[in-house]
Amino acid sequence: MITPVLLCGGSGTRLWPLSRKSYPKQFVALLGDVTLFQASAQRLSGPQFTAPMVLTNADFRFIVGEQLDDIGITPGAVLIEPSGRNTAPAVLAAALWQARQDPEALMLVAPSDHVVPDPEAFRQAVAAGVGPAQAGQLVTFGIRPSHAETGYGYLELDGAPGDLAPHPIGLKRFVEKPDAEAAAAMLAEGTYLWNAGIFLFKASTMLDAFRAHAPQLLAPVAAAVDKATPDLGFYRLDPEAWGAAEDISIDYAVMEKAHNLTVIPFAAGWSDLGGWDAVWRETGPDARGVATSGHATAIDCDNTLLRSEDTGLEVVGIGLDNIITVAMSDAVLVAHVSRAQDVKQAVAALKAKGRKQAESFPKDHRPWGWFESLVIGERFQVKRIHVHPGAALSLQSHHHRSEHWIVVEGTARVTVDAEVKLVTENQSVYIPLGAVHRMENPGKVPMVLIEVQTGSYLGEDDIIRYEDIYARG
Repeated sequence: MITPVLLCGGSGTRLWPLSRKSYPKQFVALLGDVTLFQASAQRLSGPQFTAPMVLTNADFRFIVGEQLDDIGITPGAVLIEPSGRNTAPAVLAAALWQARQDPEALMLVAPSDHVVPDPEAFRQAVAAGVGPAQAGQLVTFGIRPSHAETGYGYLELDGAPGDLAPHPIGLKRFVEKPDAEAAAAMLAEGTYLWNAGIFLFKASTMLDAFRAHAPQLLAPVAAAVDKATPDLGFYRLDPEAWGAAEDISIDYAVMEKAHNLTVIPFAAGWSDLGGWDAVWRETGPDARGVATSGHATAIDCDNTLLRSEDTGLEVVGIGLDNIITVAMSDAVLVAHVSRAQDVKQAVAALKAKGRKQAESFPKDHRPWGWFESLVIGERFQVKRIHVHPGAALSLQSHHHRSEHWIVVEGTARVTVDAEVKLVTENQSVYIPLGAVHRMENPGKVPMVLIEVQTGSYLGEDDIIRYEDIYARG
């Protein structure tokens, strides 16, 4: 049995505006009906896998639980990273956690934002790596290059990989992301594969590798694991100990220094969706190289991606060539395909201007559901609030605003000071300034209401919580 370890932190800036710090690409249904995170969990499930271990941050913990529940997968340990420290501390924490139960257990570490069109072929590649991993090898997976990509690292093999059927091959070295000329040379050489950042190993093997090559990480990460505290089914790694760990990738810390390395080639299709050009390729362009979403129309265009992520917003391109356009309700990206890797510059520019679109998603996801602002004025705001079945907002009050709630779907149980009542569709309730209040969804279907706030200050920080089932501050 193999324990999958899904890494799902990160900010996903290269797929802005659809992917943002508050809701990065792994939680978005970029291709198809499930999110990248859900597809990753499904790919690493089956008779050869245990329940997945997940490493994420506090902001995403409830999204992880909700999305796994939606596809019928119950996770094993969900470890909450107090801060981003890159992949080496995350992998070490997972290995330490697993070693408590079984140090000889096999672990498969994988990012949760990759696309693999043929999951069964990938599981066969994983099976090909089991023998070497059990023998003490650190197994990595190399992807057949389809073009001279400069956005990926490479693996130089000991020899030609042959027909690229999944089988163990020796690894000579890791190669950093190359420039265009070097990438073309490696593609022509035929002994290089893309580095997918996916690793299979025994917990004990990885711990030995850290002792040999990155011993400075052992004490702080071990302390963070030892002092982890349970929190509503999750485990929070100790913030102080975790913060003392070096911010470093697993490649730099261990893999580039280790000698017990094996590569399994994989040729059945893979992408890390590292830019909108990759999304364009994976979407399946037509004969003219055009890919569109349901709310986009291309007229006489070539080699172009047009997407609208808002059902009320139609995007039309006329006579475009090599253009990426992604439209959302609060931001629009227009870029040349050759500049796809530079989208993160847009995020940096917006952050410098203090624009919330740089990091915040139009829908603000919370443990109980989500809300979005529909209209914002100087002294009023209109929101749509979606509450999951059985979920409840905190018991709270506000210093600076009053609220009107109109239920448009489902039924709400509303508390206002000492009064508790049910509010059904087409009914409303008024929450005076300072009143202690809460909304709950007691039903089996989602509850949706329109909230109208009025007052001198409408920020999300104008809140006093008295009770909260999600243990927020």
